[in-house]
Amino acid sequence: MSSEKLVKTPFKEKLKHELVGRGFVTVCGFFIIILTLAIGIFLIVKGSGSFVTMGHTITEFLFSAKWDPLDVPGKSGGKIGSAVYIVGSLYTCGVALLIATPFALGAAIFISEIAPKAGKVLFRPAVEIFVGIPSVVYGWVGLTILVPLIKKIFHPKMGGYSVLAAAIVLSVMIFPTICTVSADAISSIPQHYRMAAYGLGSTRWQVIWKVVVPAAKNGIFTGIILGLARAFGEALAVAMVIGKTRAFAKNILSPTNNLTAAIAADMGNSANNGERNLALWSMALLLFLISMFFIFLIHMISRQGEKAQK
Repeated sequence: MSSEKLVKTPFKEKLKHELVGRGFVTVCGFFIIILTLAIGIFLIVKGSGSFVTMGHTITEFLFSAKWDPLDVPGKSGGKIGSAVYIVGSLYTCGVALLIATPFALGAAIFISEIAPKAGKVLFRPAVEIFVGIPSVVYGWVGLTILVPLIKKIFHPKMGGYSVLAAAIVLSVMIFPTICTVSADAISSIPQHYRMAAYGLGSTRWQVIWKVVVPAAKNGIFTGIILGLARAFGEALAVAMVIGKTRAFAKNILSPTNNLTAAIAADMGNSANNGERNLALWSMALLLFLISMFFIFLIHMISRQGEKAQK
């Protein structure tokens, strides 16, 4: 009997630990799901107030540039056109993506293909340091160095506060995300792909550009989308350099405003359940839906990659 207990006890203990661990992970998973649903429902309830309670239309909210909501609880009659903020977000994030993507992809190729040892030991840790820098630091550097530099070089009428300043700050912030995800995608390509291309007489650059990068395109696109999602959600750094004018940007050197900067600037000064407050919640809901769209794109790209591998 004693020998049987010695054999069975460890198994029972392992089974107990297995059940405890599985239960803990399951609870954590359901908690994240419930939390995400709760946030979504809360934003839908608050964000729909502009249309359900105040009687505004989605068309006015998305396509009108007239922004003059009332700040009295329960009263409507103002304008909540957010086109300036929406276009400002699209403009700054699009330019930031155009600036960051070539540099991030080049850095990812250098880390994974050109100098993998130096990239792993030196370059990649240096890139990842950028992730931990607070956004206020990026904004402060942009405010004190970048804005005066743009003013000195281009002499814009409205000073250095501009779409360009916001886009450059954003591009630096999203660079590590695109670079690290792309580097992981490139490193995951099997070595026999490269060997086969070399065996056919390809040069090193041909192997990288014609074989490795196309094979890693799904992972690279995922990194780009994650970087774009980060850019859309950034508020403080952009607010410090974009100029915060309620007007469409005439060119890349003009100031404007975006969704996150408007929410950060006005939410604390708006009356609860007032027209302005509910309009800001509608902006927050729009950002949430944009984030969900980006997540959907990432999953769609992942499914296409899995089908291609099969």
